[in-house]
Amino acid sequence: MGAAMAALILLSACATQVPSAVEQSGTAPGFLLGLWHGFIFPFAWIASLFVPDIAVYAVPNRGGWYDFGFFLGITVLGGGSWFSSRKRART
Repeated sequence: MGAAMAALILLSACATQVPSAVEQSGTAPGFLLGLWHGFIFPFAWIASLFVPDIAVYAVPNRGGWYDFGFFLGITVLGGGSWFSSRKRART
């Protein structure tokens, strides 16, 4: 298990971002659009199966802030953390 984890960490260290995928211009999607895209992800994914012009992730974007908003949109707004933390009352 430890060797597999070490191999995964070493492999992830080789990952790079394509320079053309990250823009710092004011028109590139940032945190708020990432949040929105994460929230509508389930609907956009289903639509993307039938309409080739629909994507679930914006490229190019502003990088880390867009990714953070996308993650929050999927987990918090999309109900990911709500469903997993919901406790059932037993009487």
